[in-house]
Amino acid sequence: MKALLQKYRSVIRFVVLFLGTYLVLTLIYSLYLSLSKGGAYPPDFITNLVAKQSSSLLNGFGVAANVVPHETQPTMKLFVEGQYLARIIEGCNAVSIIILFISFIISFAEKWKKTLLFIFAGAALIYGVNIIRISVLSVALYHYPEQESLLHGIVFPGIIYGMVFLLWMFWVRSLSIKAKEQNE
Repeated sequence: MKALLQKYRSVIRFVVLFLGTYLVLTLIYSLYLSLSKGGAYPPDFITNLVAKQSSSLLNGFGVAANVVPHETQPTMKLFVEGQYLARIIEGCNAVSIIILFISFIISFAEKWKKTLLFIFAGAALIYGVNIIRISVLSVALYHYPEQESLLHGIVFPGIIYGMVFLLWMFWVRSLSIKAKEQNE
């Protein structure tokens, strides 16, 4: 048994760090969501902020947009050119994706300073791209409502998850290049 643990030590380390980080961050986020119910920023502060920033970005590009809290659901209603277009829900705020990203990066962590810097930069990039993604999706849905299933279900999730995958690959590659240089 000891030989197996030694042989697969790096795999076990990865799994423990990934799952541990993911569970802790998910529990913290769940607690945050529970405490946010009925607060000043429906449905929660982060989702409210993402909705308002997406609306502001659209307005900055000359698209008349605004968001308001939904009357009966924990969502924000998005209006484009006066037309109710979509609901921005908690899942649209990218926090769950950022948690997944952080968990992966920590599971490959070496030097904490470099790891934390990459986590902050990556999380900010994911957050910013998510605002852009929501804004572009809104315009696309306004002009092509019949393509909602394709746009919302495939194209735009592919953009955000594809970017996270590229960030992961960049992280792993930077570590493997460093390891290669140390071995030479």
